[in-house]
Amino acid sequence: MAPPLSADKLLKALRDEGLHVIEHRSWRTNNRNHKGLWGPTHGVMIHHTVTTGTASSVELCYNGHSALPGPLCHGVIAKDGTVHLVGNGRANHAGSGDNDVLQAVIAEKALPADNEANTDGNRHFYGFEAVNLGDGKDPWPAAQLDAIERASAAICRAHGWSERSVIGHLEWQPGKIDPRGFSMNEMRGRVAKRLGSTPEPQPTPKPKPPAAAKKYEPFPGAAFFKAGRNSAIVTAMGKRLVAEGCGRYAVGPGPRWSETDRQSYAAWQRKLGYSGSDADGIPGKSSWDRLKVPNT
Repeated sequence: MAPPLSADKLLKALRDEGLHVIEHRSWRTNNRNHKGLWGPTHGVMIHHTVTTGTASSVELCYNGHSALPGPLCHGVIAKDGTVHLVGNGRANHAGSGDNDVLQAVIAEKALPADNEANTDGNRHFYGFEAVNLGDGKDPWPAAQLDAIERASAAICRAHGWSERSVIGHLEWQPGKIDPRGFSMNEMRGRVAKRLGSTPEPQPTPKPKPPAAAKKYEPFPGAAFFKAGRNSAIVTAMGKRLVAEGCGRYAVGPGPRWSETDRQSYAAWQRKLGYSGSDADGIPGKSSWDRLKVPNT
């Protein structure tokens, strides 16, 4: 007997296997438990969505449609390998299938042909929908196949199952063809190889180095601002005045202190609340420090 994984344990198992997982909306409480039992769980079932586009496929699998309410699986595997969790509990993905297949999965033996639909699969299988048209032409990117392998292995590892607990929908329910485009025997081989090794978790992102503290020009003194002064500091000051909405420049600003610079700085002083002789356009230390002129 294998009780289903809790939402936290399912999420941890997938991430510990190195998968990029996105929690979609209220996936933790999105289920069909009111319509039937969920568990004991015995395996993982792989499907294709018959859709294109990640966002629309995820929404469809979360909500379902008029003929089949969601969730339609537990996780949607995008072409880039991202796993979008959309359900936790009973999901409308497996339907009725062959009890002989279920018994083989439980015993972890080779699968018999699926020729009956007499057993509730939604109760016993985790389901993953992989975004693919299922027409035999839509490609299966390496990242997506790797994610199918990792997701299957993650659940098998959490329950202590072998690769024999991973099946395709086409091996469960007569008439189904999914997943079309790769071999489930080959996928089980990949899962077996992975289960024989230590999981490869996602690398821990390197912490970003702290941003360098911005350096600002110290106040050069009121005497610095006189007619004819030519300095990169004047240009930097003018650019900050423009950014503050105080620039009065027709062209520029430039490096030579001018009457336009004085008028622009006076507008900055008035913006700060100064008036009269305190807003004469000649920088003072208080207003200069608040302007924060970048170091040149």
